[in-house]
Amino acid sequence: MRTAIYFTPPPDHPLTLAASRWLGRNAYGDPVVDGPFLNGLAPEEWVELTAAPRRYGFHATLKAPFSLDVHRSVASLDNALQSWCAETAPFVLPSMEIRQIGSFFALVPAAPSAELQKLAGDVVRAFEPFRAPLDDAEFARRTAAKLTKSQVENVRKWGYPYVFDDFRFHMTLTGPVREGRSAEVVKLLVRQFAGFIGKPMPIDALTLFVEPAAGANFTVFSRHALRDP
Repeated sequence: MRTAIYFTPPPDHPLTLAASRWLGRNAYGDPVVDGPFLNGLAPEEWVELTAAPRRYGFHATLKAPFSLDVHRSVASLDNALQSWCAETAPFVLPSMEIRQIGSFFALVPAAPSAELQKLAGDVVRAFEPFRAPLDDAEFARRTAAKLTKSQVENVRKWGYPYVFDDFRFHMTLTGPVREGRSAEVVKLLVRQFAGFIGKPMPIDALTLFVEPAAGANFTVFSRHALRDP
């Protein structure tokens, strides 16, 4: 089993429902939903395009998937997360937009947020004691991509390359988009998520996800509200 600490809206939030329709799956454990009606995108292309984000569930990563230390349990992590959230103030991202990041598309903040960067860094540090160290194979897998020196050091120290100065909040909507298809894909995404582009997004809770076995879908274990101490 692996666990992860993510941000995702509540199960009944319109963004959760829109993302579930787009991905064809709801990470809160509801039945698999049909994919969207897409003009200009064949069903098999949609399946390929959404395969990776479908497995992980709609979310933004704060502490990337990790195996638990042998002296820790999901229950103890869940209790610690609940307590931590009760002492952490919520805030609002003023505006969101669809953006291409490398070869994939995501919903991201329209402008940098110091509050968001601080939250992400605090989460990484606070829950590091729960993470089992990477073995050699895991370290090699994490560093197989083209990483900067600081990102490799992040993997060595924190188990994941994109933390602290390398962190970028994003709610992934696609896997890699084939060359020449970006214009069509972004048009579909803007149509599907029009109600959330240019609108604020409250960061008001953290969600514990679990991967029960290697390669299984990530699902929501619990969601804890942030509360101003």
